[in-house]
This record gives sequence, C-alpha cells and structure tokens, in this order.
Amino acid sequence: MDDIPSEDGSAGTRTAGRHLNAGLHPESLVVSAGRPAPGPDVPVNQPVVLTATYHAGGPRGYARAGNDTSAAFEDAIGALEGGLATSFASGMAASSALIESLPTGSVLVLPTSFYNHHRTLFDAQVELGRLSLRPVDTTDTDTVITALDGAALLWLELPTNPMLTVADLPALATEARARGVRTVVDATLATPLGLRPLDHGADVVMHSATKWLAGHSDVISGVLVARDRDLAQRIATRRNLTGAIPGALESYLALRGLRTLAVRMERACANTAVLAGRLREHPAVTGVHYLGFADHPQADLVAKLLGHHGAVLSFTTDSVQRADDLCRRVELITHATSLGGVESLIERRGAYPGEVSQGTPAELVRFSVGIEHVEDLWSDLAQALS
Repeated sequence: MDDIPSEDGSAGTRTAGRHLNAGLHPESLVVSAGRPAPGPDVPVNQPVVLTATYHAGGPRGYARAGNDTSAAFEDAIGALEGGLATSFASGMAASSALIESLPTGSVLVLPTSFYNHHRTLFDAQVELGRLSLRPVDTTDTDTVITALDGAALLWLELPTNPMLTVADLPALATEARARGVRTVVDATLATPLGLRPLDHGADVVMHSATKWLAGHSDVISGVLVARDRDLAQRIATRRNLTGAIPGALESYLALRGLRTLAVRMERACANTAVLAGRLREHPAVTGVHYLGFADHPQADLVAKLLGHHGAVLSFTTDSVQRADDLCRRVELITHATSLGGVESLIERRGAYPGEVSQGTPAELVRFSVGIEHVEDLWSDLAQALS
C-alpha cells in the first residue's frame, strides 16, 4: 500500500498494483496494470466513478483527493515508470504543480529550446519575481553541470520538442543530485516504452497524457511520477490544494487509451522511420530531424537511453511559403496542433513566435506520425509538397 494525502492532508492509502505486475514487460503492463483486483463478478475494467464526495470514515472523503478511476490510471502509469504517479487535469497543470511550489528566488536550469508553453510558464514566474532562469544547451553536458551550482531544479525534455535533441540524463542527474538539485524530465515524446527517467536518476518524470498515453486526441490530462514517497506525497498534496484534478471520465479514457500504447507506438514508429528516410531525399526538403538517423548528433545517447526512435519527426522546407502550403494541402494528414494521436498531425512550428525566439527555424514543420498505412501517408505528403 502506498500513502497519498487525504482531503485533510493526512495520509490515505491506495494499492500500486506492483504485486500483480512485478517482472512483466511494458507491453504487458499497459494491458494489465490499473485493473480491479479479480473476484467473482468484479468488472474486468475500472469503471467510471462519478462522485464528488464519499461516505465518512475512509481515507479519501472528498473527490478532490482523487477517485477510483483516476487512482487506477495512476497505478498503471506508476507501474510503467517504476514510481508513484499523480494525475492532473492537464500536462501544464502537472508542470505548474512543480514550478509554482518552488521557493521564491529559486534558480531553474532549463533547455534553450524545448516545448514553448513550458518556457512561457517559466517566463511568467520570472515576471512575477519568483524565479530566475538559466537556459543552456542541454546536449552540452559540461555547460549544464556548471549551470547547476546554486540552482533548485534542472528541467530536461527528452527528447526535446520539436528539435529532437537528447541530453545525457544519467550524467546530469548524478551531478544534479550531488548538488542538491532536483531533476525533472518531460518524457512525453519518449513515452514510458522509450524511456524510464527514474531508472536513470531523475527525481520526477512528467507526461502530457493528452499525447501518446491516451492516444486518441480526446483527453486533456497530465501526470507526474516520483519514486520517493515523500516527494510523491507532496505532489499529491499540491494537486489537492490547487484543485487541478482530472475528471473521472478523462481518467477512464486515458486508461482505456493506454491499453493500446504498445501496438500504437510500434506502428507509428515504423511509419516514422519510412517517412523520415523518404523526406530526406525529397528535393523540397532541406533537412530532417529524426532520432533514428545514424548521423543524429546524439546517436550514441539515443542508442543508450531510448527504447525506440519515436513517432515524431521535424523537417525544414526550402521556404516558409512551401511549409504553409504543405500544411494546407494535406488531406489524409490533419493540419492541427498536438501530437501522439492515432491520426497523423502536422503544423509549421516556426509559425509561433515562442518557437522562433528559441531558435526554431521559421520554415520548420513538425510531423506527428499516426497509425495510417505508410504508403497513404507518403502519397499525401508527396502531393502536398509538389
């Protein structure tokens, strides 16, 4: 049994399901974890529990401390990541729970280029006079280590979005811990099937569950996972205080989507590998960022840390106009923001000022590859690029 805080801040309990899941491969965990304990006429799937309050006498009391549906999703993610999970109403709510709990005056070491809404969140804390930022190229390990002195938190994104760079997580987490700096890894693009940051020394792993975990572009959700019980308890307390809880239906949909994560990733990653190679040969494409290329700048770390090459690629075209035309002309592929759904999504990330200010080329297109037939996807890309 694992402690989580109840409505009054005291410790309640919930099962993490690890006694059922010990030794299973991740492909089995996504199917088996977070289910009700078996018994006669017990449902196989965790039902949606729609209640705002509970009868007195138990550890929960009020649904702001969670409910059975969200706890089941948390058990599944905790089993996948090897820690204690707390789910949130969105990925940004999860990130905010960490950042806004830092003491005023804290120093945050962060990538120079990563998910721009996280940078916007951090900049807002600077404007409020609460934080100081030290942006660094997180692929330069020595520079990051130097920046850690006096910092409170190291924020890593692995791989980064949309440039797909990879930091040396084990080395950085070791140096951060030696200096008393907490390491947080946004592993949304990697998924737990590609990377378990806690195994490499991170203190907290963050996912936008909106993306691959739920996988169907119909849920807004986030999750934080920590191995240290006290830290996990503080995260859950923070969620309770701010009310950033996920809805029961959202938790149910996220858990239902998780069941097919392994097969979705297998198909999407295979599609991405084919399309990356073909885009690299297209005359209108001037560069492709893809983790699976042998000449990726951090190919050694990709091989060392990641269990797959991902289902996102980014590429530049010979002009902003062509990039915009491409996004308008696709038919099977969807021109929309986000990533990680069963459908392929594409957009020009260089259209966002926050991206450009971080060094993203204006003509850069991000392509989240779905599970459609790869030849249909290529035909769509080819006609839109022509």
